Amino acid sequence: MVKAYFKDFRNPGYLHSSSSIFLFFACQAIWWSFFQLWLTSAKSGLGLSGSAVGTIYAANSVTTLILMFIYGAIQDKLGLKRTLLIFCGILASLVGPFFTWIYGPLLHHHFITGIIVGALYLPTAFLATAPLTETYAEKASRKFHFEYGQARAWASLGYALAALIAGFLFVIDPLLNFWSGTVLGVLFLLDLIISKSDAKQFDKTTDKEFASNSEKSSVPTIKEMLSITKIPELWVMIFLTMFTWTFYTVFDQQMFPEFYTLLFSTAAKGQQMYGTLNSIQVFFEAVMMGVIPLIMRKIGVRKTLLLGMLVMSIRIGGCGIAHDPVTVSFIKMLHSIEVPLFMLPIFRYFTLHFDARLSATLYMVGFQVAAQIGQVILSTPLGKLHDIFGYSTTFRVISGVVFLTTICAFFLLKKDNEDVNGEPFLTV
Repeated sequence: MVKAYFKDFRNPGYLHSSSSIFLFFACQAIWWSFFQLWLTSAKSGLGLSGSAVGTIYAANSVTTLILMFIYGAIQDKLGLKRTLLIFCGILASLVGPFFTWIYGPLLHHHFITGIIVGALYLPTAFLATAPLTETYAEKASRKFHFEYGQARAWASLGYALAALIAGFLFVIDPLLNFWSGTVLGVLFLLDLIISKSDAKQFDKTTDKEFASNSEKSSVPTIKEMLSITKIPELWVMIFLTMFTWTFYTVFDQQMFPEFYTLLFSTAAKGQQMYGTLNSIQVFFEAVMMGVIPLIMRKIGVRKTLLLGMLVMSIRIGGCGIAHDPVTVSFIKMLHSIEVPLFMLPIFRYFTLHFDARLSATLYMVGFQVAAQIGQVILSTPLGKLHDIFGYSTTFRVISGVVFLTTICAFFLLKKDNEDVNGEPFLTV
């Protein structure tokens, strides 16, 4: 197994996908991991209320869900061309100037205008680009014959390293986080440009099954992309995503950072500990990205996804019961298995039961867009619920919803040998 893992390091497709996804997630993590704290902290940020933060997240989600459908459709047409990623890389490299001279001042002095401007930039440069890099890596894994989970692990590793640094930078000056994002964004852009020609050369030498004629015939038409909305099974996935991953996202992004830092005697100590814990957790997440595919081969796609939902419910509920930093820190570590248990089988579920040519569009619409729609609907109400009842009650409500959805998923998710319209999955 070890030899098989290191064998991929001689695979140009794996190297290109891993380096780009590593740099992008590091670019996003350096500021995104502390975005909620920047919004809510009176000393280090803007000191906004829970409902105001919820409104910002909801507005970002509106743009993100539209863009993810567009990005998915465009990338399905582009195949493995990096044109769209390069465009996103240019925008990502501007995050430092944007937060320093545009977004921060607008939110402080002209809140509504700031929300609108942020909802145009953040999804275009980051929030819709993150799943785009994932779908690109997944497409590359099928074409260049490497394990997607191993490439996706580099995203988690990039996020972990950046989150660790972010905790120390934020205490010194939050603007350092955003300008560090610019540096990493430039590196991401350079990686896309420099490796582009090499990827094309490797593309010419791949197996005959990916020869030009067959590749052209495998490109989905616009009609096929639009027709996915007529598939009943896709709406099942949208429902399950909205009532699991959406609630997890609101919990993890809008609430947990401040909740965790408040457990400490000072805000600075809490912020540093949060950065360190977040980094450790994501590092183990990267490790589990390589382990979970082995588990999935043993128990199957459906059971792995159900297990991910169950762990999600337990982790959120545990934070609603625990009140000391040590216990909450241990509960947070469940995140390292929760994310790969959920995301890897979601991808494989779509390529198993749906047309694999539409993987980017299906993933964007059935998972990412559905999650964003849920955030638009739920961000502000859950923010108000927190303002009225506090974190513990809100976390228990979220956990209960996810658990009930897991029960529904047990009856709604197709078995791995049922309606196989994509690439078959064989357990070992």
